[in-house]
Amino acid sequence: MKIIGHRGARGEAPENTLGGFQYIHDIGIRAVEFDIRQLKDQALIVMHDDQFLRTTGQDKSLYECTACELDHYNQSFHWSDWSTQEKTPLLTETLHIIQNFNHIEVEVKAVTSLNDAEKIVDELHQQLVGFENTAIITSFDTKIHHILNQKKSVFKHGLLIEEDIRFKAIDQALELGCCQIGWMDSLANDKIIEATQNANLNISIWTVNNTDRAQYLYDLGIQGLITDYPKRMLNYFKSKNISF
Repeated sequence: MKIIGHRGARGEAPENTLGGFQYIHDIGIRAVEFDIRQLKDQALIVMHDDQFLRTTGQDKSLYECTACELDHYNQSFHWSDWSTQEKTPLLTETLHIIQNFNHIEVEVKAVTSLNDAEKIVDELHQQLVGFENTAIITSFDTKIHHILNQKKSVFKHGLLIEEDIRFKAIDQALELGCCQIGWMDSLANDKIIEATQNANLNISIWTVNNTDRAQYLYDLGIQGLITDYPKRMLNYFKSKNISF
């Protein structure tokens, strides 16, 4: 099982920031999950929300911005004990920090059309060159998966599930050509995990911040534990003489 930092390490560092990615690198984590959106100038940036208010305190839509404006929004705004300002990073900047990671979950946020899906997938294919063996493209949005299949993508892809559709999610993932399901933690009961494993699909579960729950999922044999607190999880498993 891999301990996967959620948006870097959003419980321990500003989420989806270069500082956050450097933080998990420095504590020894080599697996990460982060979010991708595409700006109006086609730049790929790492950010969960479609506007800046929650993380920067500024009420501005992400899609009104271009890459050159990203320095104006401080993603460590709410982190009074964080020593540096953190701009919204480009994907290329993020990849530079995590180039030696062994597992990278690139979550593509939902888009409005197949045309938008194609644009973002095309740009991802260009920027992820060299990460074919470590990156997996994940999304809730089936349009992204359809385009990946249409283009015969060399990248593995995984379906994210937050709705309680249970075993239908497994059928859907297989139909979409996915190799993995990312289950929301509250949906990941024993039967669901067993059925997913029987379908030869890898499993990542998000977001797991309780160590007892993490131990339970480890014992069930999941592949990825996505957590806001990777240092906490790393220290817990080290205390159990379990290394990753």
